[in-house]
Amino acid sequence: MAALFFDDFSQPDRAALQRQGWTLREQAGHPGPPGARWATEGLVLQDDPERPGNRLLRLHAHSDGTAAGTVQSQLCRPQQFLWGSTAARVRFSPRVAAGVPRVQAFFQVSPLRFDYDPLFSELDWEYLPNGGWGAPGARLFAVAWQTVRLEPWDAHNQAHEEPLDLSGRWVQLTVQTDAEGSRWFLDGQALARHGGRTVPRQPMALAFSHWISPGGLLPTPQASDAAFEVDWVIHVADVRRSPAELAAQVAELRAQGVAQRDSLPPGPAPACNF
Repeated sequence: MAALFFDDFSQPDRAALQRQGWTLREQAGHPGPPGARWATEGLVLQDDPERPGNRLLRLHAHSDGTAAGTVQSQLCRPQQFLWGSTAARVRFSPRVAAGVPRVQAFFQVSPLRFDYDPLFSELDWEYLPNGGWGAPGARLFAVAWQTVRLEPWDAHNQAHEEPLDLSGRWVQLTVQTDAEGSRWFLDGQALARHGGRTVPRQPMALAFSHWISPGGLLPTPQASDAAFEVDWVIHVADVRRSPAELAAQVAELRAQGVAQRDSLPPGPAPACNF
């Protein structure tokens, strides 16, 4: 049987998340506006109002239009994830006309030890509900990384951009990865395929984050808050599973009463600062 990681976020509180292997980010740094705060209180576990007995993780981010008044949220697993099939069921925040540009991300990433680190590896879903990055419309990105320099910014990656307004919709994000590259799916629809130098080269942490685009802080009369919601996440190591197969495996685990399972080889604790 393939090794796997699964979590349906039924924990009662943040302390339980930490006991079960999640790191809750508090360390300042990339991404987001310089001077913004990463806060554990932005991570909220609550009952699902639409499905009795189910629970959700909500990642909040809010801004009053200043870096000092901007609060972001992120949590990470250890560096256990390399090739295989990874999926999460998520709901992005609704689009807000002229709202603060924000980024809601589900990703796997290794540490960036220095500029243009040749072993850097990242697979990154990013959704911009309010636009940003040079365009006003909502967009979903699927990005596989070769390497990067942060200052001044110089990215080496393969990116697919999908103009979509996913407001209020639960969707399943799936990426399959092996020695040939990565394949990206929104629900059951294939969106992109990346390869070449973007094939991951070392185990990565798995993470969710919600942050404010650094170039898009907007002065507003009231603080702007939104939440990015997660129902479950699964990673099956070293095999290619379709989105439907992964969703069926999640349903089977839940039917067995499994709330979390981790049979992956242990990995280093994540820095959770990127």
